Amino acid sequence: MSNKTKLTKQDLQDFEQEIADIFATGILRAPVHLRKGREEQLIHIFEEHGIGDDDYVYGFWDSHELALLKGVPRQELKDSILAGNSIALCFPEYKVLCSGIVGSLMGTAVGTAWSLKDKGAKGRVFLFCGDMSSETGIFHEAVKYAVNFDLPVVFVVGDNGLSVMTDTRTTWGSKDPWFKDTKFEEKIIYFQYKNEWPHSGLGWKIKF
Repeated sequence: MSNKTKLTKQDLQDFEQEIADIFATGILRAPVHLRKGREEQLIHIFEEHGIGDDDYVYGFWDSHELALLKGVPRQELKDSILAGNSIALCFPEYKVLCSGIVGSLMGTAVGTAWSLKDKGAKGRVFLFCGDMSSETGIFHEAVKYAVNFDLPVVFVVGDNGLSVMTDTRTTWGSKDPWFKDTKFEEKIIYFQYKNEWPHSGLGWKIKF
């Protein structure tokens, strides 16, 4: 299994900027969550782990980059965003499934991994989420189950230091995520970055 895409950091940034420019016109009638600052980490993860056609990628409301890296054609992704699906991108033929609901796909990711293992099928599951999503109860339960049954699933936590506009460390009461130095780290990829876009939209109309 290997990732066929050869996208660069600039490719990902250019796409997000294009969507931002479209959003600024008011044409889009649905929420958009843009990201800038994690491109190199995501490209590295896709390349290092050889995420390819047999693998499933699950994400949440900020998954434009994930879809591109998984192989969804640029225009097809753009058309879906223009149709209002930015925060819930789903491309079954590319094994990409995203949701705007916090924690909603963590159990799904584990269930998919269980099915792959049970059937002896090719493929793995990669679920991408944020630092505060990794604090939810369902994340803990999903990771615990995946570790205990050695399922082919990896949880990728991108930590931008914020939960919407709340400082993560203040909320945690700790500088480290709960899973640091635990056995659960074997199923988790963790990295930090600074998002150069607002949490939602362009930051000058609505924040949520």
